[in-house]
Amino acid sequence: MNQISFSRRQTLALLGAGTATAALGGCQRALSTPPEIDAAAYLDRLAWQMIALSPESATSLGIDKGEHAGLRGRLSDRSSAGQAKVAALLREGLAQIDRIAPVPLDPATRTSLAVVKSAFSVSLDGFALPYGDVAVGGWRNTPYVVIQNVGAYLDVPRFLDSDHPVNDAADAEAYLSRLEQFPIQLDGELERLGAAGRIGAIAPSFLLDKAIRQMELSLKDAQGGGGLVESLARRTAKIPGEWAVRARTLATGRVAAALARQLAELKAQRAKASVSAGMWARPKGDEWYAWALRASTTTRRSPDEVHALGLEALKELHGRMDPILRGLGYTNGTVGERMTALGKDPRFQFSNDDKGRAEIIALMQAKVDYMRAQAPRAFRNPVRGNLEIRRLPPAEESGAPGAYGGAGSIDGTVPGKIWLNLSTTELHSRYSIPTLAFHEGIFGHVWQGEYANRLPLIRTLLAFNAYSEGWALYAETLGDELGVYDGDPVGQLGYLQSIAFRACRLVVDTGLHAKRWTREQAIDWFATTNGSGRAEVSSEVDRYCSWPGQACGYKMGHSEILALRNKARGALGGKYDLRDFNDAVVGGGNVPLDVLGQNVDRYITSTKG
Repeated sequence: MNQISFSRRQTLALLGAGTATAALGGCQRALSTPPEIDAAAYLDRLAWQMIALSPESATSLGIDKGEHAGLRGRLSDRSSAGQAKVAALLREGLAQIDRIAPVPLDPATRTSLAVVKSAFSVSLDGFALPYGDVAVGGWRNTPYVVIQNVGAYLDVPRFLDSDHPVNDAADAEAYLSRLEQFPIQLDGELERLGAAGRIGAIAPSFLLDKAIRQMELSLKDAQGGGGLVESLARRTAKIPGEWAVRARTLATGRVAAALARQLAELKAQRAKASVSAGMWARPKGDEWYAWALRASTTTRRSPDEVHALGLEALKELHGRMDPILRGLGYTNGTVGERMTALGKDPRFQFSNDDKGRAEIIALMQAKVDYMRAQAPRAFRNPVRGNLEIRRLPPAEESGAPGAYGGAGSIDGTVPGKIWLNLSTTELHSRYSIPTLAFHEGIFGHVWQGEYANRLPLIRTLLAFNAYSEGWALYAETLGDELGVYDGDPVGQLGYLQSIAFRACRLVVDTGLHAKRWTREQAIDWFATTNGSGRAEVSSEVDRYCSWPGQACGYKMGHSEILALRNKARGALGGKYDLRDFNDAVVGGGNVPLDVLGQNVDRYITSTKG
């Protein structure tokens, strides 16, 4: 699940949030471009207009410098007015792109135009829905403006601590400027949160319970100064100025007051909330879910089709796991029951203390280092794989998945991150950590994001869930194919269980939102069928409730990449080389699945000669 203090994926989600008024006049002037416009130059201008509406992304990408240095002191506008500005930019952008003749353009530029049109068109359909957040070309589409894993109360503290640089007094002033805007951003969300509540678009009670607990922690932290002050104080120790004093005044005053207002609204909505988990129980919920599924998979598969695909994939994967389990002496019960028994084996568990947490991080680092060394076997032009592994802030852990990650800045000064949820070590096992390292880090999200950073700026900004997550699952497959699990049947099971986990997601997500499954029904089915721990799948199910459709992108994208690889291998015969195929897929950038197919077709044609 693409999040340094904003992960790359979470930063991109901000593109659906709007921003400062000053950017918009320039947007309108730049968009009135004549038909003979240079396509590449126009796309670059469009990218900067998008960044002006999401200044945090400029910082995360390391491009808030020079003439764009002013972006470092700004936050995006998360109000309804801010969202309207984003939608207006998308409409104008599509109108201009439609005026560009495709015939004289090179393939890379044609791909960029197709990517922008797809992202903008789908996003505008999302903005037409009566509530929710839209991630333009991103992955974090959600019906709930503030919930256990969504909202500025989570994003901004992490972003300021991890992405916002503090190297001199100007950076410290920019930090304070953003901290001053934080309550404005919170109140912008509050406006939309209240509007959604008035039409009955209220999150399930169990999600609100989590969000309220987390908001209470955030409020308590701000009231004492907390991380917002400590982060700046730590980094300005050698920079003269009353930085911590000024930050404390803001955090304990206006920021705490804004958090208290959001908390009050969440509690008011909790009094009206139902336990119904799926979108079917929300206003226009079926329409909202159909859009979310389309946005997340970049296909028009129906919920019933996706559900059936998940069951089919699960049957095939369990068929591969069964003989391995039998070879290990696990012969009784379903595959899920036997994997549950395997997971309880103390040999594969970590102690639930700081020693165990340190062992998890060390094991993940070792697997990242191993896979980085294998890069020449899988890519002709490997990137650096610049990353660090960090624990999630404890205040965020109860609403977060087991891990997520994404690439760092374009210039490499901010490394990519793998964020680990270490609230309990029960979320992880010794045989699940390798696949997690490959998925989030090398050759997964961090790795793929570095390739994206080489592309034109607008391509760096736009991501597609099915490609992002499909590639990350494919990175797990590469780990298996490069021999990580040779002589390690338990590790092999961990890999297969990880892929099966994503097949389960197809079933559970559609079950919750289209087939009216309850939360408990989803948790029971997931834990029993795949042998995953209840603590892990409970958090997962809650995530599917707050990000409808997102969980379906993983296996859909993975299956498409494997199908395209089989197509290339069959078409090229002796000319096929894994390194060239991987370069074509990752080098072509983050694209909808139909555009990915076009990229692979071009690779096949050029290789045939």
